[in-house]
Amino acid sequence: MFVRILKEVSMGMYTINMNMAYHDDVIRLYEGLTTVTQKIYKLATQYLLKKGILVPPPKVTMPKTIEFINSKQYMGGFNPFNSKRTLNDIELGCLHHGIETNNIGMQLISGFAQSAQNKEVRKYFEKGKDLAKKQIKIFQELLLDNDIHFSATAGSTVTNSQVAPFSDRLMMCCITFLNGFSMVGNSFGTFFTLRNDISLKITLLAKDIYFYGQEGIEIMIKHGWFEEPPQTEDRHQLINNT
Repeated sequence: MFVRILKEVSMGMYTINMNMAYHDDVIRLYEGLTTVTQKIYKLATQYLLKKGILVPPPKVTMPKTIEFINSKQYMGGFNPFNSKRTLNDIELGCLHHGIETNNIGMQLISGFAQSAQNKEVRKYFEKGKDLAKKQIKIFQELLLDNDIHFSATAGSTVTNSQVAPFSDRLMMCCITFLNGFSMVGNSFGTFFTLRNDISLKITLLAKDIYFYGQEGIEIMIKHGWFEEPPQTEDRHQLINNT
């Protein structure tokens, strides 16, 4: 599960970086990394499904005809006097994915919290566990309101071990990547979700994830764990120093 979710993050990052690349060797680098990452993601997914650890999304009856939206009420969700339409399969997929990723994230960060050496880092991981729980609860309530029951398996049980699998720095780095991945996922869900009540809830969660991610970066900077990217030239300083 850990490998699979990291490969999800990698696929997104390599695609974004490839979109910003112009040198042929850099493009070929990301092209190769994407191919390897997709292969590993496929192997991890197939293995988890075979072992019955990964829960497939709820099934939807295949439509027999193509339909087009003919009313603005399709986007409605706030009006208490109008019944909310059922979820479409894109919205269902976004909610399923949100529960799945936050479930494994909650397990992962729980293990990190009980094994981290730094007290500030442990407290930060505990806060992340509560944020993951909040997201799972909201997404599950939206599914239950639509008469869809979904119970994601964790794929593992967090033991009582307090031996850290990685350094505090590397664990913080992992959570930073997962925060960014969660922000992108929520942005995708907000854009493609056409029921405005769901979009609003996802947007509010994105705000919480953003501030949580900022707090994590501040902790990493404080402890000297965040490498500074190459900077553009400070033209104002160059001009004043001549």
